Amino acid sequence: MPNWTLKQLESFAWVAKLGSFRGAAERLNTTQPNISVRISQLEATLGVRLFYRDSGSVALTPIGHSLLAHAEKVLLASDEFSQHSIRSDQQAGVLRLGVAELIAQTWLRDYLLDLREVFPNVDVELRVDLTINLREELVSRSLDLCLLNGPISNFNITNIDLGSVPYLWVASPRLALAGSDIATMASHAILTHARNTRHFVELSAHFRDGWEGPIRIVPSSSLAASLQMTLDGLGIAPMSRTLVGKHLESGELVEVPYPWKPSALIFTASYAHTPASFLLRRAAELAGERAARHH
Repeated sequence: MPNWTLKQLESFAWVAKLGSFRGAAERLNTTQPNISVRISQLEATLGVRLFYRDSGSVALTPIGHSLLAHAEKVLLASDEFSQHSIRSDQQAGVLRLGVAELIAQTWLRDYLLDLREVFPNVDVELRVDLTINLREELVSRSLDLCLLNGPISNFNITNIDLGSVPYLWVASPRLALAGSDIATMASHAILTHARNTRHFVELSAHFRDGWEGPIRIVPSSSLAASLQMTLDGLGIAPMSRTLVGKHLESGELVEVPYPWKPSALIFTASYAHTPASFLLRRAAELAGERAARHH
């Protein structure tokens, strides 16, 4: 029988994914020397060299590449075996969750309650941010699971569909808009998302290409702030119906039938599937179930 351990395989997988002994140590809540010892012992047991080490950099050897997939299969089988003997309410630990603000403003509360019901002993560390930042932190493994504008094209990332969110134009009735043509739209401040978002780029291009006069486009990194400014009559904005539905029903906002709208947002629950984790997989599935009920 081989003399390797699951801890050694886990360390091997994380060093390979992060390209760093230090990063693997932080992720596994241990020390860098411990990771080095585990890798050295695994290499001695297998009789092969798994990594090239050069001035702090780490890269898989050809045999390391070929063995990584087998190690991940063993870890996945171990994880699935454990889940058959450990109930969800016995899962413990921390889930580092990143969430786009639109979800945070709509169904995040219900989702967190779902998580607490299924995983009562798992604590959630929450970060609400722009998708561009959440993507980077997920790929670098600073976050475990993200509910964001996806999908993420990365072979290590699994994306679960959370549905699409179309836009509509809204304004405060106090603006008393006389029409919905481009001239009317351009006569008011256009409230939009932050500059480094697809929403802002699309909106800016539309008015730049279709209107020769001056235009005031006011970006904001806070969706809540943009909504409040719209409610206060400080401008008009394309918003999702899920966010402004109650304000339309109350009459605080009215829909502006301007024919062009930014592309609908497509959301995913995205997580790294290697090494395998029942918690991440089930938490992502719960997000899909909650999103389906919300829509």
